[in-house]
Amino acid sequence: MTTAPRLDLYAHIHKALRHALGDTLLRLGRADVNDPDELGAALLQLDRLLTLLNSHVMHENEFIHPALEGRQRGSSEAIAVEHDDHLLALAALRDEAAALRARPSAAHAHQLYRRFAAFVAEQFQHMEVEESRHNERLWAHYSDAELEALHGRLVAHVTPQIMTEVLRWMLPALSPQERALVIGGLPPQAQAPVLGSARALLDDHAWTKLCRALGQAPVPGLMAA
Repeated sequence: MTTAPRLDLYAHIHKALRHALGDTLLRLGRADVNDPDELGAALLQLDRLLTLLNSHVMHENEFIHPALEGRQRGSSEAIAVEHDDHLLALAALRDEAAALRARPSAAHAHQLYRRFAAFVAEQFQHMEVEESRHNERLWAHYSDAELEALHGRLVAHVTPQIMTEVLRWMLPALSPQERALVIGGLPPQAQAPVLGSARALLDDHAWTKLCRALGQAPVPGLMAA
């Protein structure tokens, strides 16, 4: 007898963050410091990602960690310390990006790229710990219904601006089934704009798979009525 998979609070948002971190690293690495528009676009993407990551840390601190501590004292301490370090690193990266924007140079751009690369590597390891150890603790102490309620409270505190940024990176990073789960779980009034975002982010093949996963016939450029 197979056991149904447990609700994973980290899976979708971490796919989004891995996508954003990798893409931003690539964009920083290839940015031409002699092209103000190209460099500016890369630094703007970095700035938006740093804002997203700051929000992500704060939401985990406010919602996930108290849930862990409420059932197993000390179970979030190690990651909480890392979160403090992350906030300092985010501020330092933002300062360095501002300095590069003010005085572009190839040497400074490469320095920012390397420091961001090291940050990305640390983030990947950090997320793996959360998805393994933290999930084990959450699953041991909470039902899926309780975790769903916790997730709902967290999402309710996400601003529209941050949610737009999340969906930008999340929707292309998910499998068709995961995309359908995310969109299908939204209130009816929120589904249409999210589907519009999805259509802009997905190629025709991925869009067709999403429509089928939602149980609707794919219509080029539009969602079936």
